[in-house]
Amino acid sequence: MPRTRSVPPSPLGPVRPTPDARTALRPAAVTVDAGFWHDRRTTNARVSLPQGPDLLESAGNLHNLRLAAGTAEGTFRGAYPFVDTDVYKWLEAASWQLADEDGAPLAAEVDRIIALVAAAQQPDGYLNTWFQLVKGGERYQDLRWGHELYCAGHLIQAAVAHHRSTGRPELLDVARKFADHIDSVFGLPGSGRPVDGIDGHPEVETALVELYRETGERRYLDLAGYFVDRHGHGLLEGDAYSQDRVPLRAATNVEGHAVRQLYLLAGAADLAAENGDAELRAAGERLWHAMTTTKTHLTGGLGAHHDREDFGDPYELPNERAYCETCAAIASVQWSWRMALLTGEARYSDLIERTLYNGFLAGVSLDGERWLYVNPLQVRDGHTDTGGDQSARRTRWFRCACCPPNVMRLLASLEHYLASGDEQGLQIHQFVTGTYATDRVRVRAETDYPWHGTIAFTVEETPSDAPWTLSLRIPGWCREFRVRCGEETYESPVDDGWLRLSRTWAPGDLVVLELALEPRLTAADPRVDAVRGCVAIERGPLVHCLEQVDHPDGGLDDIVLDPSRPLAVKHRPDLLGGVTTVVAAGRRRRIPDRGWWPYAPAAGAESGPDGEPVELTAIPYHVWANREDGSMRVWLPTS
Repeated sequence: MPRTRSVPPSPLGPVRPTPDARTALRPAAVTVDAGFWHDRRTTNARVSLPQGPDLLESAGNLHNLRLAAGTAEGTFRGAYPFVDTDVYKWLEAASWQLADEDGAPLAAEVDRIIALVAAAQQPDGYLNTWFQLVKGGERYQDLRWGHELYCAGHLIQAAVAHHRSTGRPELLDVARKFADHIDSVFGLPGSGRPVDGIDGHPEVETALVELYRETGERRYLDLAGYFVDRHGHGLLEGDAYSQDRVPLRAATNVEGHAVRQLYLLAGAADLAAENGDAELRAAGERLWHAMTTTKTHLTGGLGAHHDREDFGDPYELPNERAYCETCAAIASVQWSWRMALLTGEARYSDLIERTLYNGFLAGVSLDGERWLYVNPLQVRDGHTDTGGDQSARRTRWFRCACCPPNVMRLLASLEHYLASGDEQGLQIHQFVTGTYATDRVRVRAETDYPWHGTIAFTVEETPSDAPWTLSLRIPGWCREFRVRCGEETYESPVDDGWLRLSRTWAPGDLVVLELALEPRLTAADPRVDAVRGCVAIERGPLVHCLEQVDHPDGGLDDIVLDPSRPLAVKHRPDLLGGVTTVVAAGRRRRIPDRGWWPYAPAAGAESGPDGEPVELTAIPYHVWANREDGSMRVWLPTS
């Protein structure tokens, strides 16, 4: 049933539930003005985003739009039929950035590219340069691989971002015209629409829900529901890769192409929020649990297979062959945020934190100019690849350039994923320096997280006569913490991941949360064959790894960590822009020479003497591959 109370709209951002949405929480307004994420977002704004138009020009994406508009000559450029999406993702990223600061050069580029997009659109609303230029106008004949609706989804999301950030209608008009065209074409048999079909790459579903939220047009929400529920009915020959093997409502585990699965689940969560669909909500909760318990890497990365960019089987979590596509990490954050809002549960934001600081952030270099498409947990000694889409070497751009503009759009909109509000008060999901606000309260936070575990919250605005609850997420990795209000330690139990502080607040009230950041060793479920007998080093939300450049006397393949020796923390302002490392004790094994055959009877297969002691320097995983090429590993053998 719709809510009977009055609910204010959520702040501007990628997910903006309607007042009638059945969500436990709603996004709060956050401004990040210093610290870790401010620095990374500044690099995104000053380096990554401004390079986008030139890279899209050199790759041919903008050339294709001019060809489709009839204002240029030549042939289609690009390796794939979905290259338009790279333009749309960049436009979305740039639009969210314009909401932060109205930079004239960026705004001019946005206007120029929107004009290209509008000029390329056909009179009936259709828009896809591959099919317009290469396929002679053929439409919706290759839904498995053509990705016309996938491209439309990213166009819609860009248009919503631009409209919310600037209030201008130009791109939203283009998106609505395309959405209206799709609505006239797709539908169930008997609906009067000519095509009963789905796209092989989900994305349009969540975009249509957001278009409904922006325009109030119910038919966009209904169309999203049609697409979500038609997956799994054999329209694409029952292909799991394309999310067509089993209906989402009946699925028991995530499968197939990781990004496609997660985008579809994000759309389902949006539908559950707007329609109150209990069955879709239950499917989301069930599949999220199955994913995190059996198919998620320590870094939050997802995808076991390079082939078909696939999840793989339960507990199939390889190291050097881990795919962990950067886009999959982004999709995981987007889906988990929707589930956090829908349910109010902290576990979803626990995974968001892990993914943001590790599996996602590794995808972009510290200088904002180079990228990783895949994010393995090990690069072996002697690794020789030279770059490319499936490389473990940072690359300037990709043939399939989905990840770079996707990173740009998440960083540009990151403030949206950090806090929420409800009738009881304000919930802090992620810790940053800046302000968190709902329509009733505002709180300022100061912190050097994740390097230090102290976060100080000062109440700046509050009702003078009404109590409310400040809820702080206590991360799942945290085993010891304390919280002080003024001079007193505040005693309050942790309720399902939330520390809830309820009182009548006054401006200037101070709450200090101290999270213990002692380094720790982590072991995997024994069913993960790839890392049995190994441990990983973590500190706070950060997964750590070894890089060959820090251990120049040999490679990493013969390193053994000594778990009986204590771990030490060492801040290195001279290293990788200033990071806190973990120092551990290990040995470099002396492997006996077995001649031409590397195998031996088990009784004689031991390494012999312990080997040479060596000090191990573990850096945060998200900063690896920012120096010289070399080996890397997260999981370390202990014997």
